[in-house]
Amino acid sequence: MIILSVGMPRAGSGWYYNLTNDLMLANGAQNAHQIRQRFHLQGILTEVNCNIGALTPRRLGAVLIPCLLGNTFVIKAHSAPTPFARQIMRRGWLKPTYIYRDPRDALLSVMENGRRALERGRPNAFSPWAEFDQALNFMAEYLHIWEAWMDVDTKHPSEQVLLVRYEDLLLDYDHEVARLASFLDLELQQPQNQQAIERYRPEQALRSSGQAQTDRKGLHFSHGKIGRFRQKMSPQEQAAMAERLSPHLERMGYPI
Repeated sequence: MIILSVGMPRAGSGWYYNLTNDLMLANGAQNAHQIRQRFHLQGILTEVNCNIGALTPRRLGAVLIPCLLGNTFVIKAHSAPTPFARQIMRRGWLKPTYIYRDPRDALLSVMENGRRALERGRPNAFSPWAEFDQALNFMAEYLHIWEAWMDVDTKHPSEQVLLVRYEDLLLDYDHEVARLASFLDLELQQPQNQQAIERYRPEQALRSSGQAQTDRKGLHFSHGKIGRFRQKMSPQEQAAMAERLSPHLERMGYPI
């Protein structure tokens, strides 16, 4: 089986991927890095988290080969579900989770990450969206992806996806871990799972105030505070986000 850990950018997707991956490894799954090496998937599964990119038939077909040969492994993506992805979900070969966040906090994180990289003279994937207008357009596109995953869960019961809010993972970690374990058919109380659960507990990375201590490897925190955009962004920027994003914010359950 392929466990697909999907997420909105800057929404704890790296944190959730590492938690999922370590739990699966503790229960006998294969290491995706080794799968990538053994099956020559370097052009399909990229970056440190074995990111598959778009869920096209070509890419998913390539990773289906080790899956159908009896391997279970965890890979990552930020992309929308496709008809082919849904087909293999219905067959039980692909099991996705999707984590998202208040898009205004995610937008702020995109801008800050891109700006830091530019200031250091080392542009990164977020540098093109370091300014507000560009970042707003960027996040609006990812809300269409969020909507697509929501619709899979609500309109297609045979295509199971676990939907997770970053804020809930941060504030009620044990409950969300229990939901993940249930979705993955894992026995939460097994001793081999406890080390992974403790390793990614948010208290390991955040001070009690919610501010980040450090960008700990695997946790992918830079700022853990919920609603930080209200202190960091101007009233004009907040108004522009409310106008552009309000239909999605209402459905997500975030106060405008």
